[in-house]
Amino acid sequence: MSVFRSDLDLAVQDATGTGAEADVALNLMTGNIRLSILWTQEMQLSPEDAEQVAQALQRAAAESRTMESARRARSHPPPTLPPDTARPTFTSPEADKQERKRQLP
Repeated sequence: MSVFRSDLDLAVQDATGTGAEADVALNLMTGNIRLSILWTQEMQLSPEDAEQVAQALQRAAAESRTMESARRARSHPPPTLPPDTARPTFTSPEADKQERKRQLP
């Protein structure tokens, strides 16, 4: 099983007919994004295919950011207040007087 997940919506081949393909994959462990050109060292893209590659990279970047946010949230939970201070109450001066009277012996 690979730690990389390829963008299955991306179907781009070299514009000159060499059979080269582009692949954008997200590393599920690190969140890094891999851009691969398969079967050759370079390839030429039509404008439409270039847009597809750009969109695939943007999708991978968005997912990577989501993964990182989730990781940070798990490792640094927000601080919590003790139960008695969790909800501050706001009262009028008259209500404060009545509360103080109730607390007197």
